[in-house]
This record gives sequence, structure tokens and C-alpha cells, in this order.
Amino acid sequence: MVSPDWQQGRFMTVQVNTAQLTAMMQDARQRTMELVDGLSADQLMGPKIRTVNPLRWEIGHVAYWYEYFISRSLDGEKSLLGARADELYDSIAVVHDTRWDLPLLSLEETFGYMQGVMDRLVDRLGTISHDTLASEADSFIYQFGIFHEDMHTEAFLWGRQSLAYPTPRLAMAQDVTAERAAGSWPGYVEIPGGKFRMGAEKDAPFLFDNEKYAHEVTVAPFAIARAPITNAEFAEFVEAGGYSNDAHWCDDGKAWRDMRDFDHPGYWVKDGPGRWRMRRFEYDIILPENEPVIHVSWYEASAYCRWAGVRLPTELEWEVAALGMPDADGALAATKRPYPWGYTPPTPNCANLDARALGSIDVAALPDGDSAFGCRQMLGNVWEWTADTFKPFPDFAPDSYQEYSKDLFGKTKVLRGGAWTTRGRMMLGTYRNYFSPDRWNVFSGFRTCRPV
Repeated sequence: MVSPDWQQGRFMTVQVNTAQLTAMMQDARQRTMELVDGLSADQLMGPKIRTVNPLRWEIGHVAYWYEYFISRSLDGEKSLLGARADELYDSIAVVHDTRWDLPLLSLEETFGYMQGVMDRLVDRLGTISHDTLASEADSFIYQFGIFHEDMHTEAFLWGRQSLAYPTPRLAMAQDVTAERAAGSWPGYVEIPGGKFRMGAEKDAPFLFDNEKYAHEVTVAPFAIARAPITNAEFAEFVEAGGYSNDAHWCDDGKAWRDMRDFDHPGYWVKDGPGRWRMRRFEYDIILPENEPVIHVSWYEASAYCRWAGVRLPTELEWEVAALGMPDADGALAATKRPYPWGYTPPTPNCANLDARALGSIDVAALPDGDSAFGCRQMLGNVWEWTADTFKPFPDFAPDSYQEYSKDLFGKTKVLRGGAWTTRGRMMLGTYRNYFSPDRWNVFSGFRTCRPV
């Protein structure tokens, strides 16, 4: 990892009070502990596969990140683990496949290290009060650390899903029976073309380096689906032989499909002619027809689009549909919202976030979260693949965690909008996620565009 250069002025954030930072850290840590609770020693290590980390390593890495970027880099303190910290938990230096073979701390020692780092972080904030603002630097890096832990708790969830571990028990979980009976939400909305400021403004409450900065672009008129593609819609593609027809697949997609020997989404299970089940954590459930198709790769999403005669939205089109607004004449307005529904942070009636549902919900649910153009669930429920390769915006400059974005430019595809697993506190409409086009075990789906 590269130490932050705070003199470059590359961080910008609204100052946050110390009580809020402390509460968010504690909440993130509670989620981490909930997601390792009840797992055996073998489960906490798991098999060596490319798309997950050993959980016992990963929770130590989360604590290491806070310690490296805050108490070590800002205050010059030594690690609580001495030289072992970098040797064990530096995710840049410690190659993925070696993480199972390291002389890791015991689980109890790992918990002790995590608590020791947390105690340091709280102590250095000084007075814990809603009236005491942290410095701009602290506001930025503490939130980045919290959001980094949030990203890892989402990874813990896809790890548990990948390995068929038990459904986690979360204090935040809620009954979403009604949302799972809301049905489908077919159709398209037409979006006017015009000028649009894509990306995050400099005065955003928080922004990641790949969102720098809002810049004016021109978008042509387009039509975009009101909701993500559902399991029922994707099943039509599967039943029509969509996986076996090479005409629907790009060359890289064909190679990936053939290597995996896939003829349906990875967690689907055939249950007789025209019938499917789906694995959710340790359970096989009847395929929920009106939930968004999830755990599909960019290659699968693109193949579906070719079969259906539609296409994936560009990242620009996705952001316009999610955050843009019509003006009084129906043209694209010069301003945009921070969230699809307006200016207030996510609540359960607007978005399926924070793992409250412990799964997806029907695509017709949560109409209060509609965008100004009538698109539903553009935040939460399922990450949405876009057509674009992940690239820097014109004013990009790396922040303190310099490897966060720049090493993935040109190698990954952009997803937008968050999933049911994503923490709402880190989700503004400008947030950009990115994975290689072959990744399917993440919580990824898509919506489509068609000609106007």
C-alpha cells in the first residue's frame, strides 16, 4: 500500500461529527462480527478459490486497513502487531492465493487485534460528541475506512453464498414478505437527450476517487427498462437455448461459458421441464420469478441482450435515468438528484439495502424509490452491469488508497446502484463499482435499453 500524501489536497469531504464516526465504526464492526458468528474453524478458512478470501484473514485485513491509513500513516504509530502486520494483511503485497498458507493469528488473537485498533481509532477522535466536528482529513479517512469495512462485509456475504454457508443472523433483518409478493414491473421509459453532469460534484458529502469529478457530457435520447431483468425473463433465454447459441456470445464470453460449462446461471438448479430452483445460502428455494436475476456475469447479461434484441445501458445512460430530471418542457434538466427519489438518504421504503431482506425482493416493490423518470430500484436489490469498461473521468486523481481504482481501469466493467447487501450509508447515485466481466458470484444483475 502507498501512504497517503495529505498535502496534495486530493481528499474532499463534508466534516462529520465524532459521535457519528464512532457510531458508524461500531455498526460496521457489529456487521463484521455477525457475519463470522457461528462459523466453524474450517468454515472461517474455507477452500482456496479465486473469488473469495479466507474469512479469518479478511477480518484481520479490515482492522489492518484502519490501522495503516489512520494511526500509522497520520500519527506515525507502530502497528499493534509489529512487522507481522504488513506480512500478513497488506492486500497489495500478500498475493491472494497465499492467504490460506500464512501463519495467521488465531481467531481470538484476531478479535483482540481488531478491538485494539478500534480502541485507538476512538481514542484519537478525542471528545465523542454530536457537537464536535472531526477534521476534514479525519472525516474523509474514517469514512473511507468504514466504507472499506462495508465493502468487505458485502464480500463476506457473497463468500457465504458461494460456499453455501448458513444464512447469517443479522440484527437489522426484517420481514419482507409483502415486498416478495409485489410482482413484475415491465416496460420502458423514454429519457430525453441533452447535457448532463456525470460524476460527483466537489461539494458532495463524500466521494471516491473514481467519481472525480462531475463533468458535462452529452447524452442522446434513449429508452431504458423500468426495472431490472427478472428471473422469469432470464429463464426464457435459458429455455430458448440461449447459452448454447454462439450467436449471442462475444468471443471472450464463449470461452468463459465453455470453460465453466454453464448452460444456466450458476446458482440455479433444474427442477423438471421448465421449472427451476435457486440456491440462496444453504437452501434451495423455488426460483422467485419476479425477483431480479442475480449472480450473473457481464457475459451472460450481454448474451441475453443480443438474444432479446436490446442492449445494456451505458454508464452515462444509467446515471441519467437514475439521477436526472425532466425540466418544465420535458427536456433533460441541468441539475440532478443525489438519489433516484430525491435528496434524502436511503430508507427501507425507498431501497432494499443493508441486507435487511437477506435476499432480493420483487422488482415492482418500493415505488417510493422511483427515479424522476419512473425507473424503479436503481439503488439497492441488485448491482446492475453497464456496457462500459471502467475508466477514469477527466479529473481523476487517486486518493490516499491509491490502488483503490487506478489498477482496475481498463480491466473491469462498471456496475451501478448497489445490491440488497450494500450498506446504504455509502450509496450515493454516483457510486461506481467494478468487476471483471466473468465475475458472477457477486450480487450482479442488469436492466436493458432499447431504441427510442
